[in-house]
Amino acid sequence: MFDKILIANRGEIACRVIKTARKMGIKTVAIYSDADKQALHVQMADEAIHIGPPPANQSYIVIDKVMSAIKESGAQAVHPGYGFLSENSKFAEALAAEGVAFVGPPVGAIESMGDKITSKKIAQEADVSTVPGYMGLIEDAEEAVKISNQIGYPVMIKASAGGGGKGMRIAWNDEEAREGFQSSKNEAANSFGDDRIFIEKFVTQPRHIEIQVLCDSHGNGIYLGERECSIQRRNQKVVEEAPSPFLDEATRKAMGEQAVALAKAVGYASAGTVEFIVDGDKNFYFLEMNTRLQVEHPVTELITGVDLVEQMIRVAAGEPLSITQDDVTLTGWAIENRLYAEDPYRGFLPSIGRLTRYRPPAEVAAGPMLVNGKWQGEAPEGAAAVRNDTGVYEGGEISMYYDPMIAKLCTWAPTRDEAIEAMRIALDSFEVEGIGHNLPFLSAVMDHPIFIAGDMTTAFIEEQYPEGFEGVTLDDTNLRRVSAAAAAMHRVAEIRRTRVSGRMDNHERRVGADWVVSLQGAEFPVHIDADHDGSTVRFEDGTEMRVTSDWTPGDQLANLEVDGNPLVLKVGKVSGGFRLRTRGADLKVHVRTPRQAELARLMPEKLPPDTSKMLLCPMPGLIVKVDVEVGDEVQDGQALCTVEAMKMENILRAEKKSIVTKINAAAGDSLAVDDVIMEFE
Repeated sequence: MFDKILIANRGEIACRVIKTARKMGIKTVAIYSDADKQALHVQMADEAIHIGPPPANQSYIVIDKVMSAIKESGAQAVHPGYGFLSENSKFAEALAAEGVAFVGPPVGAIESMGDKITSKKIAQEADVSTVPGYMGLIEDAEEAVKISNQIGYPVMIKASAGGGGKGMRIAWNDEEAREGFQSSKNEAANSFGDDRIFIEKFVTQPRHIEIQVLCDSHGNGIYLGERECSIQRRNQKVVEEAPSPFLDEATRKAMGEQAVALAKAVGYASAGTVEFIVDGDKNFYFLEMNTRLQVEHPVTELITGVDLVEQMIRVAAGEPLSITQDDVTLTGWAIENRLYAEDPYRGFLPSIGRLTRYRPPAEVAAGPMLVNGKWQGEAPEGAAAVRNDTGVYEGGEISMYYDPMIAKLCTWAPTRDEAIEAMRIALDSFEVEGIGHNLPFLSAVMDHPIFIAGDMTTAFIEEQYPEGFEGVTLDDTNLRRVSAAAAAMHRVAEIRRTRVSGRMDNHERRVGADWVVSLQGAEFPVHIDADHDGSTVRFEDGTEMRVTSDWTPGDQLANLEVDGNPLVLKVGKVSGGFRLRTRGADLKVHVRTPRQAELARLMPEKLPPDTSKMLLCPMPGLIVKVDVEVGDEVQDGQALCTVEAMKMENILRAEKKSIVTKINAAAGDSLAVDDVIMEFE
């Protein structure tokens, strides 16, 4: 076994690999750019080596710099994580030339399956059903348009060396094919150092289901079930689960056996993933093979008990698999939500800044135990596990140079419904401040009837949020639960204020029992009967809710029970009440006396400033190009400029016909959120 491993990556995956290496007694080496000097993976590793400036194409994906770090550290093996150099055959060859083990598949497997074009050709030759497409290299945008017309719109434009949603665009017409080709080419070059592009038919209403395979260099290969990855935005997975709520055992077995056969055909050795598009009749089509560890691997680990990183390291060290197909049992259900530094209220555009508060829910282990590759015992009733793979910390900075994912929150429970409920509570308990983030959207998904029913497709976000995500509106039941909690919390805060003032001995008598709670445009007059164990909140219609909690004023997280059911609230202060966030809703809650409520109804509403004649920068980023000039008449949907952030190019378009009167930014300028790029008349 190895004594020292270098992790050729950053962020949460680097931290994840370090944890397993530490468990195995293996020392670790981190690499870092200027932007990552204080990063968590640097702090966790036994040693760390600087490799260059912040852009990945000047540091993390420069093979010579990584090789120099390997030589300096004396590492015997390299784990590449995912992205960056994980599927780069030249990197694997460079390691082999230096006698350093690559914790991944052989070079031949990377070349044949890691490249999206080559892997499709091999699959076709093996009579595997594939999505129609053009596998040759495409020289320019006009050729891309011609090929797209031959295939038939819609088409998917993809980077050959791509992954993680980078270098991918869906085109529905010639103009989008032209723009998508250039953007995909640029992103591919920046993210992977390889700008080759191919095009395939975009299958509408598909489900994205992938099979986890694990092979060794002794001819053994197994599959560890599937992962459902259908909820995506911009072709980037957001929510994953294992197993899939859609597959039956026969389809799972057929997909698994085909995935293993494909892996063996190319001499695969390590962990890998075979991705499929599955239609409503459970017909499945080979999409691509990822010759690396997947972002969503934790859900497989949670339902199988297999540490995939450990298995990868053991395979790289020449050990045979200790697990057979008969040992693989799928136990319980696991769900993963990806926490992104992006603003769901602004079309999921990236957000950067300092994490002024970062408090994940406590990690909890639960369920049966895996002993020598076999499950022992049953999960206790109501058991749930919480796992958070992260690469950041409170006070750390989210950089514009890298992927916006900052954590992967996972829950496991004996059933899917229990895993979803555990995830709801975990999301409500996750405190993140200082940046825009997608926690409210993830909470909304967990409560969405289509997700709950397991009927989602890859078009879920586009279909369910066609105008974008505008937050969550709570139903009457949940509004009442929050109102009861807010009233009880306000009473506690009022008692504390009277104690601080010292004006009365009987502080509780000074605090009234009748209040009006206003939130989300609704009002709930309530009466509170309190005792030492909690409060009973009675509404006008006579219904009552019992509220218990150990919350004290100043706590930013409140764990309550309302009628015996858990309610977790993130708590902020506003005049006369609270800012409460729960289940994806962000509520300004006022708790007033009946007289105060009467007067508040007479107050005029403050209107926001008019920005309808301005193009505001939707996220911190770099202006790549400006497509118009002062005096130009622009049409609805016309491209105005391109902003790059976190390796993604975003084209900003006109919302209506107008004339450009002023341009405040030029290519190369760095802008903050809401900076005015241009103005119109």
